[in-house]
Amino acid sequence: MIIGLPKEIKDNESRVGLTPAGVKTLADFGHTVLVEAGAGEGSGISNEEYTAASGQIVPTAEEVWQRAEMIVKVKEPVGPEHQRMRPGQILFTYLHLAPDPGLTQVLLEREVIGVAYETITSDAGHLPLLTPMSEVAGRMAVQVGAHYLTKPEGGRGVLMGGVPGVLPAKVAIVGGGVVGINSIKMAVGLGAHVVVLDRNLERLRYLDDIFGAKIRTLISNPYTVKEAIANADLVIGAVLVPGASAPRLVTRDMLQTMHKGAVIVDVAVDQGGCIETTRPTTHSNPTFYVEEVLHYCVANMPGAVPRTSTFALTNATLPFAVKLANHGFREAVALDPHLRNGINTYRGRITCQGVADSQGLPYSPIDEELARVAG
Repeated sequence: MIIGLPKEIKDNESRVGLTPAGVKTLADFGHTVLVEAGAGEGSGISNEEYTAASGQIVPTAEEVWQRAEMIVKVKEPVGPEHQRMRPGQILFTYLHLAPDPGLTQVLLEREVIGVAYETITSDAGHLPLLTPMSEVAGRMAVQVGAHYLTKPEGGRGVLMGGVPGVLPAKVAIVGGGVVGINSIKMAVGLGAHVVVLDRNLERLRYLDDIFGAKIRTLISNPYTVKEAIANADLVIGAVLVPGASAPRLVTRDMLQTMHKGAVIVDVAVDQGGCIETTRPTTHSNPTFYVEEVLHYCVANMPGAVPRTSTFALTNATLPFAVKLANHGFREAVALDPHLRNGINTYRGRITCQGVADSQGLPYSPIDEELARVAG
């Protein structure tokens, strides 16, 4: 198979879809990997490293997209990439289609096979390709929150851990999954007062067993969410509904109970956000205020630490890329039901229930689509 590795062009996105080790693995199986010149520079990976790993450096993104049977990326296609996609081409990347009907329509019109990292599953029911970036984003959320709580950055001037005789910052984490637990680790490590909310009582028991008296847990409902963020210094949105838009759990009215200069970091922004006032921002213009509360809603947070993120992502995505390349699309998804769950679009049809439901569009199970095409 001919595999394409283009340079990311989303605002301040410095990650790249494969490390040299990933390229070498695919090349050793007999596949051709086309690497756009400079694709790895943002992650500190040179063209020479890709060449040494048996990658072929090509000068333009147009050539990568034109020649490749499968494109391996990090973020969803943007701008000129829309017109570079072609029918039957496999697009293997984060897509986050549920809150993005515009991109969904582009993929349907271009008849692309969209395989989304964020909906591939594991035997345990987890999302193994979303996990590494959720770990990065969860840890970053507290770092970012601490940074913007400082007065020069527009915050209320609060130190996360306080000092002897002065109370620490109050942090409310909405969601106790991968993002949530990584945010808890960082916030507890800095000495903050941490409250975590989740609707799964078993998850709260697990978190309580791990962190004990270092955190407070609350079952998530409108009353407890409002109670938890009242007078909060930092609120972290860490909610995920796989493949679907995130529920809006924190309303604009609730923001009025927070301190002036408090900070919200909505990690769920990729799926539309779990804060009513969320709107996507970028690393070049990351924040805005609503009700005098600073919002940080960057949709590609891990892109700020691309070296760490690129290597962590390839560790997770490479086995699935190898399956797709070695077996071809039809056989690979027939052999692996977890990979099959990652198919969001197939030749003009939506094959992910969550995306279809979020946008009120028809859903076509991938098994039926494959049978229809075969017939």
